[in-house]
This record gives sequence, C-alpha cells and structure tokens, in this order.
Amino acid sequence: MGTGKRVLVTAALAVVCATTALAVPGAALAAPAPPPAAPSAAATPPAAPDRDLEAVRKQLEKLYRAAAVATEEYNAADEKAREQSAQLDELTVRIDAGRERLAALRDRAGAAARAQYRTGGMPDEAKLILNGDPDDFLDGTGRVIQGERATKGLLGDLARAQEDLETYQADASGHLTRLESNRRAKATARKKVEKRIAAAEELESRLEKEEKVRLARLERLAAERAQNAWLGSGALKETGGAATERGEKAVEYATAQIGKPYRWGAAGPASYDCSGLTSQAWLAAGRAIPRTSQEQWRRLERVEVADMRPGDLIVYFNDASHIGMYIGDGRMVHSPRPGRTVTIAGAGSMPILGVVRPDA
Repeated sequence: MGTGKRVLVTAALAVVCATTALAVPGAALAAPAPPPAAPSAAATPPAAPDRDLEAVRKQLEKLYRAAAVATEEYNAADEKAREQSAQLDELTVRIDAGRERLAALRDRAGAAARAQYRTGGMPDEAKLILNGDPDDFLDGTGRVIQGERATKGLLGDLARAQEDLETYQADASGHLTRLESNRRAKATARKKVEKRIAAAEELESRLEKEEKVRLARLERLAAERAQNAWLGSGALKETGGAATERGEKAVEYATAQIGKPYRWGAAGPASYDCSGLTSQAWLAAGRAIPRTSQEQWRRLERVEVADMRPGDLIVYFNDASHIGMYIGDGRMVHSPRPGRTVTIAGAGSMPILGVVRPDA
C-alpha cells in the first residue's frame, strides 16, 4: 500500500504474530509482508483498509478470550484458597481447644492416679481388719469401685481427646498443603492474565485514534451480525417468562452497575469481571452462587434457551469462560473485557453454551 497508516497497521499485525503464543493455541496469523518504503512527507496517507483492522479485531478477540479463561482460573484458585484458609482457621481453633481439653484431662488423670496410690495399695482384708466396721468398709469399697469406673471413663476421654487432636492436626496439614497449591495456581493464573492483557494492550496501542474508532465500529458490527443470526434462528420465539422476585432484584443490581469498568478478578463495588458481576447481583438478591462462570455453569440448574427469563445467566463459549445476565427482549447485561465497562448487549452476540437459573 505504501502509506504511513498501512505501515502502522502492518506493524500492529506484526505484534499480532509476536503475541500469538500468548493467545489460544493455533490462533497465529500469517506473517505480514515487509512494509514498503516510507512515503514522502508531502504524501497524505489513506486510511488502512478495514480488512487489516478486521485481522487486528480477531486477534484482539483471541487475546482477550485467553485472558478471560485465565481470569476464571485465577478466580477459581482464589475462591478455593479463601475456603481453605477459613477451614484452616477453624481447625486451628479446634486444635487449640483440643490441646486445652487434653491438658485438663491429663491433670485429672494425674490427680486420680495419686489418690489411688494413697489408698489403693492395701489389700481389702487388711482394710476390713483395721477399720473394724463392716458397714464403713462396704461404703468405702463402693466408693473405690465408683472411683475405678470414673478413672476408666477419664482414661477413655483422654484417649478420645488425643485421637481428636491428632485428626485435627492431620486435617490441618492437608488443608495447608492444598492451600499452598492453590496459592501457586493463583499466582500462575495471575501471570497468564497479565501477559495476555499486556499483549492485547500493546497491539491496540499501535493503532491511531481514527483506527481505534473504526476498530470499535467493526466490533459492533460483528456483535450485531451474531445477534441478528441468533434472532433469525427463532431462538426467542417461545421466550417471555416473567422474572421471579429475586430475579428482578438481581437484574436491578446488575443494570445499576452499567458504566463501571471491567477489572479481572473484581467483584465490586467499583469494578467487576463477568462472573463477579453475576455472582454479586444474585448475592444482592439473597442467593449465593459460585464465584466463577465455569462453576456457575456446572452447579446451577440448566434451562433451555427458549425457557429463559430475566435473571437467568447466559454462559458463553465452549469453555464457559464468559457469562452475562438475561434481562429480557433478547438482551443481556455483562462486564465484557479489559478496557470496556459493564453494558447491555445482544444475548446472542457471542456463541451461547447454555443457560442456568440461580433461583430454580
């Protein structure tokens, strides 16, 4: 093309190739041709053709999709680490209480042993002769028998307390091992997210302002094409179920967040990632649901697209890496990706994996 903006987009495509390793496997673009010689200062470079920006758009989509997958990996590891940390804290309290109980039982057992030593070393015949009163002897013998039973019960309590303490300590060791493993997984996922987002931002930074405007237009057109195709398939012909009271509250919360920025790993109140928005919306409606989009897909009841109602969650892509909330009329609210804000979009603007219902 021999123009300045052609060089700019070609450079952006070069970044595409350089960052392909960070994206979804197999997503590489063909290497662009070497840029032509720079134009003269007097030349007025024409705009780069949309087909070049379309290649950039597709690569950005792959990079941000890869970032979304890594974000949900991070969220899952973070949630598990939080759960295990709480369980470890609970076990620590039990271990401390168990140690105190064991110490108290040992003190009681020691006192019982000392008492038995003081009174239990003489044969019963000698006690009877020295006492001289058979009734007193029998009373004393009864107390001794009761004491022996109490001692046996005390020793049983002591053994059980020791077993409980050992069990708590073993459980705590296992929880600590899993906690450290999930902390490492969390750190690894964090690095993946940061690399993929950095690659996408680097690619976008090489575009001029006018090209970014046209790139946004291409993104909107792609979403509109997908939405129109989805609507044309007749997917919404039988929908129209009314939202439940909780569903209405969840929709109200989610739509109130419109305009707030996407931030990976965030669950409000200032920013959200996709599953952070849906989980917090339903929590505000009085229903706790899993934190990640994959777990929301796995653990919540599934419903047919034709049966969905406002408040239901629409899960996208084969790996369930994105999620939004249906609000009716073929639309959903979601937190799209880095650099974007919570917004309303067509429910069919991305490939739908399925629909789940938190308040089934």
